[in-house]
Amino acid sequence: MMIKIVFVCLGNICRSPMAEGLMKKKVKDLNLSSHFHIESRATSTWEIGNPPHPKTQEILKRENANLYGKCAMQITKEDMIYFDVVIAMDQENVRDLSFMFPDYSYKISLLRAINPDRDSLDVKDPYYTHKYEEVYQILNVDLDLWIKKFRELLNI
Repeated sequence: MMIKIVFVCLGNICRSPMAEGLMKKKVKDLNLSSHFHIESRATSTWEIGNPPHPKTQEILKRENANLYGKCAMQITKEDMIYFDVVIAMDQENVRDLSFMFPDYSYKISLLRAINPDRDSLDVKDPYYTHKYEEVYQILNVDLDLWIKKFRELLNI
């Protein structure tokens, strides 16, 4: 069995591609890549076709989690049908996704909701805060929790 995951943020150049790259690296390191299909998307059209933000690329390169050729894409109804789990970076993304695709709101989760020790439900957008390293630290912890949950679901 395979779990198909899409990470979603506003523009698909900072948080969601960072989550995509790090998650792919983590499951590869655990030799679990065959159990996961991982991508990322945007709720907006603002950055469509653009590569990840240079600071996101810098972190992904440092972590050996490069996303060569990645360009921002907006999420579609076809994506909502295809992916099993839609993981949003903040509550605004959840609201936007639920408004855009009300029939698929049951697939939407908030990334930070899985972490009982979180200080906030939102992964703040580093495009505005410039705190890319903080986003990396949050993702590094919370993605491990998601992997644990998925491994339990898949019994692997």
